[in-house]
Amino acid sequence: AGVKEDSFNILDLAEYTKNRPWWRKVFAPSSGSSAEKYNVATQLVIGGVTGWCTGFIFQKVGKLAATAVGGGFFLLQIANHTGYIKVDWKLVERDVNKAKQQLKFHSSGNKMPPEVKSRVDEVIIFLKKNVILTGGFAGGFLLGMAS
Repeated sequence: AGVKEDSFNILDLAEYTKNRPWWRKVFAPSSGSSAEKYNVATQLVIGGVTGWCTGFIFQKVGKLAATAVGGGFFLLQIANHTGYIKVDWKLVERDVNKAKQQLKFHSSGNKMPPEVKSRVDEVIIFLKKNVILTGGFAGGFLLGMAS
């Protein structure tokens, strides 16, 4: 007569995690903006650190790319000067003029394709929702580029 029945709810974690995207599993269960999940200091630190890392990597990759492109042009000039290659400057001038005409034709419309416009709108909405995180990222990015 005095027996108490306990009822338990069973949650199958394997099935629960199959239906969730990986980023929600890693970062947080809530899908709101970072302003809802973290305080201001945490947002600034996260944004600053990721911005610094990104800026530092951009700086290093940019130097490497500039060196490669500059070295390539230098080698081509040496090869041209020594006679290993011959440049048809009339053909180069004709192709450059053709490219100029195509750029003028495409830029005369000044209309953004709808796919690009929707992506730009998504980015603007994200930036507005996460102003502090974005500000920290921008500052960190500039510091990373300077270091």
